[in-house]
Amino acid sequence: MLREETVFGPIKSRRLGNSLGINLLPVNGKICNFDCIYCECGWNKDGRDDVVLPSAAKVYHDLESMLQKIRNDGVSVDSITFSGDGEPTLNPEFPKIIDDTIYLRDTYYPNAKISVLSNATKVHRPEILAALKKVDNPIMKIDAPTNELVQKINNPAAGYDVAAVVKALQGFNGNFILQTMFLRSQNFDSSSPEVLNGWMDIVRQLRPREIMVYTIDRPTPAENLQKFTVEEMRSLLTPLFNEGFQIQIKG
Repeated sequence: MLREETVFGPIKSRRLGNSLGINLLPVNGKICNFDCIYCECGWNKDGRDDVVLPSAAKVYHDLESMLQKIRNDGVSVDSITFSGDGEPTLNPEFPKIIDDTIYLRDTYYPNAKISVLSNATKVHRPEILAALKKVDNPIMKIDAPTNELVQKINNPAAGYDVAAVVKALQGFNGNFILQTMFLRSQNFDSSSPEVLNGWMDIVRQLRPREIMVYTIDRPTPAENLQKFTVEEMRSLLTPLFNEGFQIQIKG
């Protein structure tokens, strides 16, 4: 499974173009409060050999060094993207790192967007919400509409509550991107009425400025997962398209 350096790429992203990645978690491990059945970084239990989080100073140094190099090499960057080996907002210096990244982006690649891929579990914390509202693309994940269904696909840490996450996301006033994985497993199907209808109700409640719907593209830790086609996803999302929502679909 994937293990990322503190700063890596740029890589071609299905959703974000030429993306320079920032990993705020261990280089040789994984720290996340989700343990998703589809995670390209593998199971949490297999990523516990390294628990060292990069400091804000290290992220600044590594990011500036990389930006200098790729600018000198004439490499284009569409997005500076926080992803990596787990949940980026778990890094205790996340707010400072965001401020540093904005400064470095403005210095070296002022036209690049800053994106954060997050499971939204820390949005209820004022300092995390404030930091996320500073970036161009706060991309927040909700894969299922109930705690029971989230357990089947995301295996969250104790205390996760969909309703609480939805309430916290209202702090964006719609100015965020909602990201959702569509897949089928032995006990979960994104197209089943209990999943799809409940999820669409959350979309209508939050009214995000954009929705990113995607499916499996890389090896997964759980076996026998099935992906959706773009055509299937587009058909399932017809009601939201008809209601005027901006939806990006990636197969």
